[in-house]
Amino acid sequence: MKTLLTTLTGLAAIAILAFTSPTQAQQPQIDAATVDRYVASLWAKIPEDWKQRNTQDETQKICSVTNNQPTDAQAKAITARELAAVKFPADGKMIGDWKKGQQVAQRGSGGQFSDQADTYRGGNCYACHQLSRQELSYGTLGPSLLEYGKMKDFKPEEAKAAFAKIYNAQSQLACSTMPRFGHTGFLTEEQIKDAVAYLFDKDSPVNK
Repeated sequence: MKTLLTTLTGLAAIAILAFTSPTQAQQPQIDAATVDRYVASLWAKIPEDWKQRNTQDETQKICSVTNNQPTDAQAKAITARELAAVKFPADGKMIGDWKKGQQVAQRGSGGQFSDQADTYRGGNCYACHQLSRQELSYGTLGPSLLEYGKMKDFKPEEAKAAFAKIYNAQSQLACSTMPRFGHTGFLTEEQIKDAVAYLFDKDSPVNK
C-alpha cells in the first residue's frame, strides 16, 4: 500500500508539472498579504516589541519587492535616505579600541529574545568576512577584509565611510544584505568605533 501511495503521489506531481509552464514553476506567484499573515503567525508568542520587527520600513519593502535588485532611481533614494539616518559620533572620532573591536568581530552572541538583558551583543563579523590571517574559521558571504585599513591608506574619510557602513550598510549599498547594526541599535556607537579600529588601526591583526 505504501508503495502504491508513493507511486500515485509521484504521478500526481508529474501531472501538475506537465500543466505548469517553466516560468510559473520557477516564479510562483505568492500573495504578499498571505506571506505577512504566515510570518506573523510564526511570531505569535514573542514579546510585543519583537512583533514590531515584522513591520518593514520603506527600504526593506523596496528590497523585498525587487528581490534586492532596485532600479537606479530606487537605489539612489535608498542610499540617500539611509545615509541621512546615520548618527556619526558627536566627538568626531570614528576609531576606538581595536582589541575591543576584535571581540565585536569574533563574538556572535546576543540578539535572541531568550537572552538576558545583559547578554553581550557581538557583530559576528567572521560569519561573513575574513579579517585576520590568524583566524582560520570565517565565512565568505562578504568580501575578505584582510589589510583593509592598509588598502584604504588609513585615511580618516575612509574610516568614516566604514563607520557608516557598519552603522547602516544600506547607506553605502542599496539592498545590502549586511545587518544595519547601528540603525537597529544592535551595536552601540562605542562598539562600532571599536570595529572600525579593528579595520583601521595599524596594530590590528587585520593590517598585519
